[in-house]
Amino acid sequence: MRPGALAAAIVAVLVVSGIRPYDRLTWVLEVMPIVIALPILVATRRRFPLSGLLYALIAVHALVLAVGGAYTYARVPLGFWLQDVLGLARNPYDRIGHFMQGLVPALVAREILVRGGFVRGRQMAGFLAGCVALSVSALYELIEWWSAVALGQGADELLGPQGDPWDTQWDMFMALVGATFAMVALAKPHDASMAKLGASALRRGAC
Repeated sequence: MRPGALAAAIVAVLVVSGIRPYDRLTWVLEVMPIVIALPILVATRRRFPLSGLLYALIAVHALVLAVGGAYTYARVPLGFWLQDVLGLARNPYDRIGHFMQGLVPALVAREILVRGGFVRGRQMAGFLAGCVALSVSALYELIEWWSAVALGQGADELLGPQGDPWDTQWDMFMALVGATFAMVALAKPHDASMAKLGASALRRGAC
């Protein structure tokens, strides 16, 4: 799917998720990364287009965020289904969100590092990309903490700890798992997708 079509799909999902969310303020806070990132991606589309794989994963991440914002993470139906199938004690949908929070920023950082020539080797790019993803995860937890302090009783809807005292640690661990998966399992497909982007740019330049 072309980036323009993906952007339109993200906007459509965002609008639908905001029609009747479970908690309006929680929805606003949860989808804020989409609202911030989408204009940036559109503005940089010509100057620094991203690889097709990365655009697709960003769209998936946006879908996860929008659904979590609409229901709140502790109430997403898919999470209840996974809870029943896997015999878990809680709705695990927020774990999916934090997995994506590690995976997507790691690949964004990797693409910038590799294409910008900021590092020589792919291994160092992968290591630094993982560090960036963990930094993003830690910053997100701090933002959630500050928001929870400001919201008071609304904190449970935003944080969705579901009685788990180690929820923050689990969130960062899942981001680490997502970043590691990105560097180990998606490095080659990511390289191939970046190569296609480069070949496409060369074809346009030859025309």
